[in-house]
Amino acid sequence: MIYKRSSALFSAAQKVIPGGVNSPVRAFKAVGGDPIFVKEAKGAYLYDEDGNRLIDYINSWGPMILGHAHPAVVDAVIDKAKKGTSFGMPTEIETQIAALAVSMVPNIDKIRFVNSGTEACMSAVRLARGYTGKDKIIKFAGCYHGHSDSFLIQAGSGAVTFGSPNSPGVTQGTAQDTLLARYNDIAQVESIINSNKDEIACIIIEPVAGNMGCIPPTKSFLKGLRALCDIHNILLVFDEVMTGFRLAKGGAQELLGVDADIVTFGKVIGGGLPVGAFAAREEIMNHLAPLGPVYQAGTLSGNPLAMAAGLAMLTELNENPNIFKSLADKTEYLHKGIAKALKSHDVTNTINRVGSMISVHFAKDAVVDFDTAANGNNDTFKKFFHGMLDNGIYIAPSAFETWFITDALTYEDLDETIAAVYKVAGDL
Repeated sequence: MIYKRSSALFSAAQKVIPGGVNSPVRAFKAVGGDPIFVKEAKGAYLYDEDGNRLIDYINSWGPMILGHAHPAVVDAVIDKAKKGTSFGMPTEIETQIAALAVSMVPNIDKIRFVNSGTEACMSAVRLARGYTGKDKIIKFAGCYHGHSDSFLIQAGSGAVTFGSPNSPGVTQGTAQDTLLARYNDIAQVESIINSNKDEIACIIIEPVAGNMGCIPPTKSFLKGLRALCDIHNILLVFDEVMTGFRLAKGGAQELLGVDADIVTFGKVIGGGLPVGAFAAREEIMNHLAPLGPVYQAGTLSGNPLAMAAGLAMLTELNENPNIFKSLADKTEYLHKGIAKALKSHDVTNTINRVGSMISVHFAKDAVVDFDTAANGNNDTFKKFFHGMLDNGIYIAPSAFETWFITDALTYEDLDETIAAVYKVAGDL
């Protein structure tokens, strides 16, 4: 395919935007080459500035469950925009979407809307600290919770793992309140807790990891975290920015049968518009201002356009619960087809899948945490990415990102994707 206009637009963007992009992964640094500039999208397809049609497996990093430009969402946004785009005052639609979300998700009583997944996770941790009166948190290597200072840390050494900043601008003091653990390693988590008695406010985790590729939790891992939190009076925070309203109507809590104390949302809850949210039981949420002492605010929180898009999206999902089985069936079909195609050319791989999230890891062993994900062959992934792109298939430009399936994909689209894998596999 030819990408002359995209390359020209990227050159122009680099003159006025750092790196030419407003989010780093878009820059194609992990795979090489220039990023694709999108002109429009509809259903399961992207149309770039050079006129190429691409089958989309990013779907705006998750929210386009129903496909791009879904009529119900578009109509809701247009109708609301005609009545004003922002007020900085309460609106009825905020209560409507809040009531719907609370009815769909188990174990939450109240929800507060913010403007991004980063803001939701940052606010959830502040709330957990304020509620418990403790300062430290545990997060997991490879789980991404946005770019708030508390989350931008890397592993240290020793049994008690203190974080150290992996981005300039994050202070050592901030990072030292974040303790880092291995995903799917309950023994290490218990060791960290025992070494920091009565100091840990919360454990925050992606219940199904999506930012080191798709990595599911082992059967006992999340239940083990729940038990440890109960014993040690620690709040369990599920970052469901990716999984919420995607893996099931009630998200990962419903699918996996484990209750969190605080849940964060994003992506789907805004129907593709910028939005996030965090939710919990009433006694926890009532610690937020104006009822309680934990401060959180935002002029654009509950923005009417985002609320309209989100309400339309959640209404569609709530009224059509069979969509989650449809998504899972299509993802399973794709999984089997890709696995067969790669096997036909003896390409070493491990495929992980949960619901409508899937990743191809070019690794020989099971991928269960960040270390095993990092053992994948990144050179093979680069060839795979560009080969798929040349065949009209757009996947995440990083080996450490999950793919997201949209119900707008037809089985013909899936077959086209699998056929592309057969072609590409021969050159890997």
